[in-house]
Amino acid sequence: MSRTQGPVPRKKPSQAMAVLGICAVVFIGFSLTLPGFLSFGNLLALARNISILGVLALGMAIVVIARGLDLSQVASMACSTAVTLILMNDGWPTPLALAAGLCIAVAVGLVNGWLISVVEMPALLTTLASGLAVLGITRSTAVQHFVVNLGPGHEQFLRLGGNLPGGVPASLVVFVAAVVLVHLFLSRTVLGRFIYAHGDNPEGARLTGLPTRPLTMLEYALCAGIGYVGGVVMIAQTALMHLQVVEGTLIFDVILVVVLGGVSLTGGRGNVASVVVGTLLIGVLLNGMTIMDLDIQTQNIVKGIVLLGAIVLDSVLHPRDEETSKQGD
Repeated sequence: MSRTQGPVPRKKPSQAMAVLGICAVVFIGFSLTLPGFLSFGNLLALARNISILGVLALGMAIVVIARGLDLSQVASMACSTAVTLILMNDGWPTPLALAAGLCIAVAVGLVNGWLISVVEMPALLTTLASGLAVLGITRSTAVQHFVVNLGPGHEQFLRLGGNLPGGVPASLVVFVAAVVLVHLFLSRTVLGRFIYAHGDNPEGARLTGLPTRPLTMLEYALCAGIGYVGGVVMIAQTALMHLQVVEGTLIFDVILVVVLGGVSLTGGRGNVASVVVGTLLIGVLLNGMTIMDLDIQTQNIVKGIVLLGAIVLDSVLHPRDEETSKQGD
């Protein structure tokens, strides 16, 4: 007897592949229309900017995959790296100063995770408040002015912001290394699988025995720690940290990269490839708008429209009824 088979379900389109295609079209369009876009100097600048944005987005992706959000990432990055610069200027050995800054960033992430998982405060308001608190504490105790400059005698450290033999930016190598490490962590380790399970169904993860509270603290600590790496690359490139970066749109650029690439705000979906393609598209867009000398308001309008489009696309590809059915609502 022959069996009657139902229709084969259609595979949903990959958001990452769609974004990669859009990025290729935008890159070709800018190459043909913007003078200097394909120049060696501009491509180097593009690679450096993409690297910093990409490293920050890798940390944010871990939290978003776990169905969270960290609005304090840029604040913890800026303040911890500012303290690192102060310690280096005071004569601390560079490795020790870097380790101290990392401890500060991770501590902020752990406090965020504790408040969210143990005190059960909303992630959005918690990280917004902690970012403001960290900035205020840093400004009142360590940084009297917004800018902290790196003093002379740190040429070895500044090489991290330069180019390797062959003209390859060292920051790009850091980004690639971070991509590989985060990919291996999320896809090949037990903790990585726990993070996906936590974001896919938090209540189900708790009922099956996953340590969701320590896991939440780990997620936010990783977000802050990886973000600190991006901050170290930034200060190596510029030899300074300007705390007004906290008040700018960098945190929204990071969230835009994550959501645009396909890391779903509903949790449990997305990967490192999503972050990479989102970083490429936003990096190319920002670089092109800078060459066109668009004012900051116009750039914000473009980024806002792109973010709204990414959220709509996320909702279309991952309807809310799928999420509620998984949780039994």
